[in-house]
Amino acid sequence: QVQLVESGGGSVQAGGSLRLSCVASGATVYMAWFRQAPGKEREGVAAINVISETSLYSNSVKGRFTISRASTENSINLQMSNLNPGDTAMYYCAASTDWVSVALAESSYNYWGQGTQVTVSS
Repeated sequence: QVQLVESGGGSVQAGGSLRLSCVASGATVYMAWFRQAPGKEREGVAAINVISETSLYSNSVKGRFTISRASTENSINLQMSNLNPGDTAMYYCAASTDWVSVALAESSYNYWGQGTQVTVSS
């Protein structure tokens, strides 16, 4: 079974940057980042096919966040720039071992990390 370990969360001032990382214990096909703020629905942030590196972003982060594959196909990063308080949330790494398609839907992923908190102050 695939296990996911996230790192890189923390507190930052508005306009700052953070880099999140996620390492999977086994082979994956698709990996993604989701986030959820208190009282809000879980939102897909960015997804990537770790083999082809095809990626998909939500409109709220497009142009500010970059998802990328690490040296191996079971690790990804999320470079977050120009952060604002609206980005404050628990960020979760997700992965799928099924060959379907890159997506930002929760149902597309069958493995989840425990989450890492990102807090952006104004």
